[in-house]
Amino acid sequence: MSQADLRCDGCGQLASPQHIARRLQRLEWTTRFRPVHIGTLLLGAVTPLNDSDFIYSPAGGWEGEAKILLAAAGVTLAGKSAEAVLAEFQRGGFFLTHALECPLKDGTDDDLQHLIANRLPGVLARIRRSLKPKRLVPLSQALEQFLPVLRSGELPCAILLDRDKPFAFDADTSGESAHRLREALVSPGASARQSFA
Repeated sequence: MSQADLRCDGCGQLASPQHIARRLQRLEWTTRFRPVHIGTLLLGAVTPLNDSDFIYSPAGGWEGEAKILLAAAGVTLAGKSAEAVLAEFQRGGFFLTHALECPLKDGTDDDLQHLIANRLPGVLARIRRSLKPKRLVPLSQALEQFLPVLRSGELPCAILLDRDKPFAFDADTSGESAHRLREALVSPGASARQSFA
């Protein structure tokens, strides 16, 4: 089998040995802080390219998606080690995964949508069989076209949406989305498949 024939099982892209090694490293970081019982599964579209944007990076110094997620989860960073921050996120019952578990190589939005569509059945099976969250929060505009599948009743958990759309953590208004997610997470009524204004 040639290298051109190898596809990553976490994202569906052609995979070099470096790609696979990086994926395995991220899986190791992530698994360490997976809650036993997942209260809130945060579902992004694609894993960030930079480790500083990846919430489970043990180096801390979070930026981008990671910083926004920690704020939305109510986790403060001041005076805490990276391990303490991630342990607090874990104790809160939060777990982050992505439809594509690796950063997207150069590609178009159509490529992204195609890769997500191919991976989605496996992602849904993993959510049902392994993760079993109480609620699911889609975090990317790229997941909007897949909401009918997420809401089809195939998943036995509540789905929290932002005005009937995913919380847009990948948009220019990510700060506003994070604020609305924080409000939804602390709301006593944040249970059934519902949207928050």
